[in-house]
Amino acid sequence: MSEPPTAIGLLTDERLFAADARKLAERFGLPLLKRPPGTGFYLCLTAQGLELRQAGPEAPGPVRVEFAAGAMAHRLRFGGGRAQPLARAVGIKPGFTPIIWDATAGLGRDGFVLASLGCEVTLCERSAALAAMLADGLQRAALHADISDWVKRRLRLVHADAGCELRRLDTLQRPDVVYLDPMYPAGKDHVMVKKDMRAVQQLVGPDQDSQELLEVALGCARRRVVVKRPRRAGWLNERKPSSSIESKKTRYDLYVTL
Repeated sequence: MSEPPTAIGLLTDERLFAADARKLAERFGLPLLKRPPGTGFYLCLTAQGLELRQAGPEAPGPVRVEFAAGAMAHRLRFGGGRAQPLARAVGIKPGFTPIIWDATAGLGRDGFVLASLGCEVTLCERSAALAAMLADGLQRAALHADISDWVKRRLRLVHADAGCELRRLDTLQRPDVVYLDPMYPAGKDHVMVKKDMRAVQQLVGPDQDSQELLEVALGCARRRVVVKRPRRAGWLNERKPSSSIESKKTRYDLYVTL
């Protein structure tokens, strides 16, 4: 697998959060900043949570991992439950709730939804900045009484290269499903990418090893590998899936490994 991008810096503009900022910096290997950089991305710990910010006068607003409010709260309430395409793609059905490795966790949204439906989910993210944001988002989500119990029980964060970690799993540790959500290919389907995902794409750079990760996942998953794609995009690595499940803008390609 290719090396993760160079870690960006972290600062806090309030002394109240200095100790928490140091803990995050130590855990994820992030350099501490005394002031915002002149260009590029940086992290800032605030009362609202850990924010990904971009320097510059015309930079978009900050991005946070927010599980308990806003768009994610709406998705949990109105997303379709166990009948939604994502749930069907990973194989959720009466009497069976899979154990899942989200090998490209990003902002953690799909993994969080799957955990809300009963799945045990490992969120694996190799970007130090994104992993720190996930840790912060999970910590804040665990403070909300309505979801605290299952957030703590069903979601686990791993900051590592997913390919390396999947190779290390022994037979008893292998998940039922490995879920892959590689960066959407440029120019496919004219996908309109939202502000937060544009920031993630710029932060982590081009997708260079999703094809290799697919092969590793196929050798690890007990039941299937699920690859999320734009609805009209080609198959990952030109590898034909066993089947696919489509929604309005998204396609889930299923690779059965049973």
